[in-house]
Amino acid sequence: MEFPTEDLRSKSWEEFAAPNDIHLDFVFTVCDNAGGEACPYWPGQPMTGHWGIPDPAAVEGTEVEKKFAFRQAFKAMETRIQLFLSLPLQSIDRMRLQESLDDIGKSPPEAPKR
Repeated sequence: MEFPTEDLRSKSWEEFAAPNDIHLDFVFTVCDNAGGEACPYWPGQPMTGHWGIPDPAAVEGTEVEKKFAFRQAFKAMETRIQLFLSLPLQSIDRMRLQESLDDIGKSPPEAPKR
């Protein structure tokens, strides 16, 4: 499956951390390197989770291997987003929600079909 990506780019957290910016309810970091870093202050104190995945852009190899790495990253995010969307957000307390966000970040993605 192909998705348009021409207008997509990696964004620095600084684009979203300024006061009076967009209100964020949740912030998820996905960079594998970010897992051990201290998270910046987010205005409004949104819930946070680290859902690290290997950087597919760092993969070296054939075009097929590179494309497969991007598919793996996409599948990992798709699986985690589906798990997140299945949470009972209206009826779960903040502590249990944080535990759930952390658990989702530890969940292994399904292996994509080649």
